[in-house]
Amino acid sequence: MWSSAWPPQRGLVRSARKPFSAKQQHRATVAGGQAWSYCTCAPDILATQLHMELVVPDIISTVEFNNTGELLATGDKGGRVVIFQREQESKNQPHRRGEYNVYSTFQSHEPEFDYLKSLEIEEKINKIRWLPQQNAAYFLLSTNDKTVKLWKVSERDKRPEGYNLKDEEGRIRDPCTITSLRVPVLRPMDLMVEATPRRVFSNAHTYHINSISVNSDYETYMSADDLRINLWNLEITNRSFNIVDIKPTNMEELTEVITAAEFHPHHCNTFVYSSSKGTIRLCDMRSSALCDNHSKLFEEPEDPSNRSFFSEIISSISDVKFNHSGRYIMTRDYLTVKVWDLNMENRPIETYQVHDYLRSKLCSLYENDCIFDKFECVWNGSDSVIMTGSYNNFFRMFDRNTKRDVTLEASRENSKPRAILKPRKVCVGGKRRKDEISVDSLDFSKKILHTAWHPSENIIAVAATNNLYIFQDKVN
Repeated sequence: MWSSAWPPQRGLVRSARKPFSAKQQHRATVAGGQAWSYCTCAPDILATQLHMELVVPDIISTVEFNNTGELLATGDKGGRVVIFQREQESKNQPHRRGEYNVYSTFQSHEPEFDYLKSLEIEEKINKIRWLPQQNAAYFLLSTNDKTVKLWKVSERDKRPEGYNLKDEEGRIRDPCTITSLRVPVLRPMDLMVEATPRRVFSNAHTYHINSISVNSDYETYMSADDLRINLWNLEITNRSFNIVDIKPTNMEELTEVITAAEFHPHHCNTFVYSSSKGTIRLCDMRSSALCDNHSKLFEEPEDPSNRSFFSEIISSISDVKFNHSGRYIMTRDYLTVKVWDLNMENRPIETYQVHDYLRSKLCSLYENDCIFDKFECVWNGSDSVIMTGSYNNFFRMFDRNTKRDVTLEASRENSKPRAILKPRKVCVGGKRRKDEISVDSLDFSKKILHTAWHPSENIIAVAATNNLYIFQDKVN
């Protein structure tokens, strides 16, 4: 769990919790059959800096495991990308499987200014997506509101020496002074991890980019903003193809915006995008170059009895994800997570209430703008468990097989490494039990918007404002 002292070169803080009864431990195993425990990623060298003031650029804005789970990347509002690497020796030690250390840190984006529109362009990293590893180097895409960059992350542990035209300090030598030829050699040096920008994809979006998704052909990717989706070739930076454009001729007729988009995991011609109206559109690029006409429209009819002033706001979809097989789609709106079957468009096959106790608080959530928070959702490696965030640093897990759910808390107070996470419960009304928290006591400034799940193991990463927590399933 990274402390408030972000960026992480400054260290890491460990957490602790009191042990609890066997009954409580049983309650902790409802999601996926595991109890979850804290992990540590680096030496505990920041205990004295626990109460440092929160700085906005340090707030984590995206979290993403690579395809193997060996690397974990985070982006923040300051435009930085921090990559963590799994400890190799921890793989054979079950209680240390989830240990990650800092591998590389680099500045991905800088603040810019659009002089034509008199607008500031934030450096905040909106999304990170890894490309499959093809050689010793790693590649990832990172984006802010306007520009997508392709980064190469590689290691170097040797340096060349013995140049003929340069001296030892790198200065050019006078050719007249060269009397013999030397064969350059490679000398060992301390391991250095370098991050270099290989491509910069810019000037293609009028509105803020909210999604990027790598295609299964690994040659193309798409970037989506509020009104358009563009298709890029990873080798070509000066042009892209517009595949969705929902901008009306008259902007006063605008009724919805694009909120998220993702490619199918196996079919390179298929993708989905969600909207602020709560709809999901499946598009097939084989049918038309411009996919304004969708192939399928997934929409759940609204219950008239639940209609309110906030209905449209809370129905807006903040995240959409294909499962690993590509048969199902998961969406997250403000109050629920839904699972859709690609063969059934009229309603979801599963609906999970994330924090239904907030339905009575929508008015105050609207006033403090929390109702517009965009929560993400993730599948586990086998698609059997769903995870998403909530307020008060709570995050939720739903077991699709047993239909059980659990609420856990990412907190550094009174916690220690590998202690089992204690399930939390929110009391809506009536008499509150000792281990429950009142809905009126929830801290809405503490929220978990971004989560990630290891692609094959029960290791999860949870971003809570400027803290990164890593948990693993409890090993006896």
